[in-house]
Amino acid sequence: MTFSLGIVGAGQFSGQFAKLFAAHPLVGDVFVTDVVTERASGLAARQGLTGTFPSFDALLQSDVDAVAIFTQRWTHGPLVVRALRAGKHVYSAVPMAVSEEEIRAIVDAVSETGLIYMMGETSFYNPATVYARDRRREGAFGRIFYAEGDYVHDMDLGFYAAYQYSGGEEWKSTASYPPMLYPTHSVGGVLGAIGGHAVSVSCIGVRDDRGDGVFDREVSMFDNDFSNATALFELDGGGAMRINEFRRVGYPSHLRESRFRYFGTEGSFEQLVATAVWQDKEGYTDVSDLIRTRATVDADDPSLADVDPALRDAFVSGLSLVHDPSRLPESLRAMPSGHEGSHQFLVDDFAVAVATGTLPPVNAWEAARYTMPGIIAHRSALQGGVRLAIPDLGDAPRS
Repeated sequence: MTFSLGIVGAGQFSGQFAKLFAAHPLVGDVFVTDVVTERASGLAARQGLTGTFPSFDALLQSDVDAVAIFTQRWTHGPLVVRALRAGKHVYSAVPMAVSEEEIRAIVDAVSETGLIYMMGETSFYNPATVYARDRRREGAFGRIFYAEGDYVHDMDLGFYAAYQYSGGEEWKSTASYPPMLYPTHSVGGVLGAIGGHAVSVSCIGVRDDRGDGVFDREVSMFDNDFSNATALFELDGGGAMRINEFRRVGYPSHLRESRFRYFGTEGSFEQLVATAVWQDKEGYTDVSDLIRTRATVDADDPSLADVDPALRDAFVSGLSLVHDPSRLPESLRAMPSGHEGSHQFLVDDFAVAVATGTLPPVNAWEAARYTMPGIIAHRSALQGGVRLAIPDLGDAPRS
């Protein structure tokens, strides 16, 4: 039994997922809609999708079972609620929303409708996160008392072009999007490995000085001039989490845009651009090969020598050795991935959740824990770093 899907937004990112959704055996018809109708029709034609809808409203009025939202990052919250209230399951690109009120509205809508909501957070499937999650489950860290997540994506390395594509003539007003309102690539990689949630935060914002009209409060639709921000969070278990969201940074974000560190009483893990190390009280082990994605290697690469030949193409397409391609449908395994091997797992987890009526890993409650901390952190930065409490909407209900 398959379900039908409507993709909302036909920009640069959604096309990668449209291809994966269309290939998934649990997904049947795939439609697309966009406010720029030519983009929707172009994507449908290029990928052989079922068809298009003239508007989001028309999609919601149809009998399509689910929607996948790939619109501008500050628009997600209201669109998600409208889709849920229209009886659609929802996959949403990050972030979940941009205000506490929008997050609460989504959780309420999921609770009341019983429909599936999933936030497409890539860092939950980041090889470093997967590795740390596995080591935590083994007990190798002992008690994790401190962790760090950095999203180091410089504006010069892709973001200018992306905002110019999506923002039209007024793109500079949208390119000033506050860094801490896009926190899930860093927060998700920490909490996705160690669990729990943040309970308070103090955040410092760095005001931009490039002078090119981006991160200029007079131009910004968000009244924002922070291009970088650093936040220290208290966690519910008594530990601490430090999060960096940097948009002006001398760092090769095209090689790695998210990186993580975890420190426990018995072991620790640290990641740089091309190196990752497991450490304990006796020494260290270089685990770089385990978490390196294989998108640029050949099937006969020595690091794949012990990999099941039936799964080797999956690693060559962009997975790491800590990923488990055997859990993926065969139709997805060898398809190109992105964001360090996360895309196929995102699509599969949503498809399985809809088909089986079970909660996906990054469900509404988990997504709130990845998103709310950044919203409160930005509020703290606007108040000069004052420490603020972070609301928590609780654990996901047990199925």
